[in-house]
Amino acid sequence: MKILRVISSMHPSKGGPCQGIRNIIPYFQKEGVITEVVCMDDATSNYPIVDDFTIYKVGIGKTSYQYQSELSNWLKENILNYDAVVVHGLWQYHNLAVYNVIKKLKKRGQKVPKVVVLPHGMLDPYFQKAPDRKMKAIRNEIIWHLTEKKCINTADAIFFTCQEEMRLAATTFKGYNPNKTINVGYGIQAPPLKNVEFKHAFEEICSAVVGKKYWLFLSRIHEKKGVDLLIQAYDKLSRLNPSLPELVIAGPTTSDYAQQMIKLASNNTKIHFPGMLQGAEKWGAFYGCQAYFLPSYQENFGIAIVEAMACEKPVMVSKNVNIWKEIKAGNGGWILDDLSDKGIYSALLEISEISEENIAIKGNQSYTTFQNNFNVQDRAAVFLSALNQL
Repeated sequence: MKILRVISSMHPSKGGPCQGIRNIIPYFQKEGVITEVVCMDDATSNYPIVDDFTIYKVGIGKTSYQYQSELSNWLKENILNYDAVVVHGLWQYHNLAVYNVIKKLKKRGQKVPKVVVLPHGMLDPYFQKAPDRKMKAIRNEIIWHLTEKKCINTADAIFFTCQEEMRLAATTFKGYNPNKTINVGYGIQAPPLKNVEFKHAFEEICSAVVGKKYWLFLSRIHEKKGVDLLIQAYDKLSRLNPSLPELVIAGPTTSDYAQQMIKLASNNTKIHFPGMLQGAEKWGAFYGCQAYFLPSYQENFGIAIVEAMACEKPVMVSKNVNIWKEIKAGNGGWILDDLSDKGIYSALLEISEISEENIAIKGNQSYTTFQNNFNVQDRAAVFLSALNQL
């Protein structure tokens, strides 16, 4: 089998979807499945990592919609070389480009590859209801009726990363009527074994926590991640309890919002912003922390959450993280019922009072939850089985 993945960007800074592709491809390769990717990145650009699979870069798209006519041209010339096409994400041109090319080929009576769409949480009702997204919600409503509804309803299947995502997707837009919906799950590769080089790499980036205990937030520093609530709750508690573990907030700091968060935390010397962590420094951060926090307003899966679990760290997440039920069932962390600074404060207070021994026990349970639900080898087998059944 030969699969084409179509995505707006494969740059690692773009987060979960492109990382998910990188995670699963090695297991497809073991089964003799060839995967190639086409994306709208600059053809002359390089990523900060080296990939061992083919990526075609057709050029950066125009506007936030990422319109790029070269993508359509490339698909017309190459799409029949594949058995299946997997489209990652919605609301941008690449989804419509695949739809239009497939539609024209069908009209000519040609046998076309199966088409699967992975929404990656982009059908979550949060995006239509969030107070700060009113204009974007109107835009999405228009695009849904003009293009996305056709793309969703004519695809051979819609694949979801967890049961909660699949349930929520059916509640957001009128006219949602896909041919088939399948929860294929999502997974990550097991992290590299803990070693002292990881510790040193992280401590070089974040020397302020050398020899100290710390809690970790590692994700994009974005409005929907609840970073402001976490800072406010932590700041209040740390002033009452100076022996509280340090708080490391790791993620790109170039955005206006990230700079606002740095300013918000500027009076607390226990809060640290080391920037985006990759490779050894990232694994050093995970392995060295006591617990991982992501109190997000919306999270479809959360690769960093599962990476923390794979490093035997308990996690604190909100019920807006779509894998919270799996985490709760495995007793792998703490689930926020109240996503507010008060609710996070209560959770942090509870965590601060747990013994190191019991934190370690919860970390072991977190790891077991990862193995049972989010092991990429198992998820790859489910994904391929679902493709073969279409």
